[in-house]
Amino acid sequence: MSMVHTLVVLVENRPGVLTRISGLISRRAFNIESIVAGYSEEADMTRITIAVKGDDREIEQVVNQLSKLVDVIRIVNLTAVDTLERELAMIKVKASPEKRSDIVDIVDIFRARIVDVNRETMVIELTGDQNKIDALCEVMKDHGIIEIVRTGKTVISRGPLPAKEL
Repeated sequence: MSMVHTLVVLVENRPGVLTRISGLISRRAFNIESIVAGYSEEADMTRITIAVKGDDREIEQVVNQLSKLVDVIRIVNLTAVDTLERELAMIKVKASPEKRSDIVDIVDIFRARIVDVNRETMVIELTGDQNKIDALCEVMKDHGIIEIVRTGKTVISRGPLPAKEL
């Protein structure tokens, strides 16, 4: 059964590593649902969180191929692990003066923030899981979404790292 798997790949912080990893996954005909790269607890390592759709066998093949890349230090599949997941979104909506109070009420319900206001628009910032962000986007459609920017999924395991690393 095909589902979205979350892989964390720790790599040496070198130019071109992200390109090699995303290229390897796309060459295997997998769609990357999201990919996030950033600094890790080690200055010379980058943490790449990849959400990719596939069945267990296909993901195992991807992991095996990734582990052969010289810059890859460690791969952890967090799909079945208890994790904290967050995504950041900024949503620019039409905001005429008569609609602003309605938008502010919605923003409060979702525990989001308004980070910019001008004569015609407002920018809303929201951090949460994918479902929460999707729900706010759905409600904001009624007000007229101008632009959406999303970071993709970042994930960290609760407690210690899983004992079985790939």
